[in-house]
Amino acid sequence: MNYKFFPLLFVVLLTSFTSLPNKSNSTTITPETTVSSVSKNVSIYNQLDANSFVLPNFDCFNTALEGFYLLKQKGLITKNILTLVDFSLSSNTKRLWVIDLEKNTILFQTLVAHGRNTGEEFANEFSNQAESFKSSIGFYATGEIYNGKHGLSLKLDGLEKGLNDNARERAVVVHGADYVSESFIKQNKRLGRSQGCPAIPVEMNEKIINVIKDKSCLFIYHPSKNQEILAKLAS
Repeated sequence: MNYKFFPLLFVVLLTSFTSLPNKSNSTTITPETTVSSVSKNVSIYNQLDANSFVLPNFDCFNTALEGFYLLKQKGLITKNILTLVDFSLSSNTKRLWVIDLEKNTILFQTLVAHGRNTGEEFANEFSNQAESFKSSIGFYATGEIYNGKHGLSLKLDGLEKGLNDNARERAVVVHGADYVSESFIKQNKRLGRSQGCPAIPVEMNEKIINVIKDKSCLFIYHPSKNQEILAKLAS
């Protein structure tokens, strides 16, 4: 949904975010600072070159951008590439975006699977536990490429304690899967599901992995957990 902002946007957003540290990591962000931050993110959002794709939900984009800046400041990510996964959306929709923040351009938009125990068509249950077969929300740094049972795959490091920091231990990775396809949706009325990995279409796998590898930011969003995501990231 393309949020072209309206007068009440700032009021709504101000009531939905927890405070994040500023660049010195020592001063609490004031409402005025939050307004300035949201205003900046609205401007970036409205200037995004959709590149024939649909823009992501603004709330998802705004949270992702706040986290991106914080993680970049901490040196946990190094690339100006942001990958968004919006698990508030149906798995039958293209709910993964890869955005080049240097060029302000959406590079890819595609299907992405959630874990088999996270839900059917919609994602609604999340876990950081091994063998849960559930997706984990929050911020990740992309790691190294390897070849595994799903072919070319990309390791992920969860950056939020208790939410996704077991990702590497759980082997939650980006990989291609034949159950992530329009044909699977037509046959089964919903996208296929993974064991917790953000699996993507096989034909998109190599292209996306080579762009987002090596310490770029990947963010998995769900509105029901937004406050928890931000609180964990700021701690």
